[in-house]
Amino acid sequence: MQNQNKKPFRIVLTGGPGGGKTTAADLIRREIGEKIVVVPEAATMLFRGGFPRCKNSLARRAAQTAIYHVQINLEEVHRALYSGRVLLCDRGTVDSAIYWPEDDGDFFEMMHSSLENELKRYDAVIFFESAAVGNISIEGGNPVRTESLEEARELDKKLQEVWSQHKNYYFIPHQQSFIKKLELAIKVIKGLIHTNGY
Repeated sequence: MQNQNKKPFRIVLTGGPGGGKTTAADLIRREIGEKIVVVPEAATMLFRGGFPRCKNSLARRAAQTAIYHVQINLEEVHRALYSGRVLLCDRGTVDSAIYWPEDDGDFFEMMHSSLENELKRYDAVIFFESAAVGNISIEGGNPVRTESLEEARELDKKLQEVWSQHKNYYFIPHQQSFIKKLELAIKVIKGLIHTNGY
């Protein structure tokens, strides 16, 4: 029996809206197999489940607080259920800081944490640049996505600024071919898995 207390190897797959993260996460899991398990995106789970999504500052603050705590606990559930596997997290705890209302102070301080501590949760970061950067529509199968192309580009930029501070940061640029983007991500993840003995 595997050690349930073993620290899992966590890779966060993040980026601006319309980068193809969720689609990529599922295809990466299919390609790599049982060595990896996907931790679903907390925000999508909450919003699809009926959690209100609006621009009101108080509502955004409540939503991002909930998303942060759900993300942490989703990771812990997957750690407990899939000990010994690599956790591929569809977004991570740092993402909520970008959606936090600017007038409400520092997000990490409000969560009794810090950017440094949250970055340390993850062993590597793979950043999928949004298709909005290439002026390509980000409409798709996610009914809770509400961002315009301009908003998606701005969020992508802000997310890059924060996540790029991680020591193991891998940038997957927007390309006309999503398959090429996916192939690059799979190559990076396979390298990380091999290097770290999974």
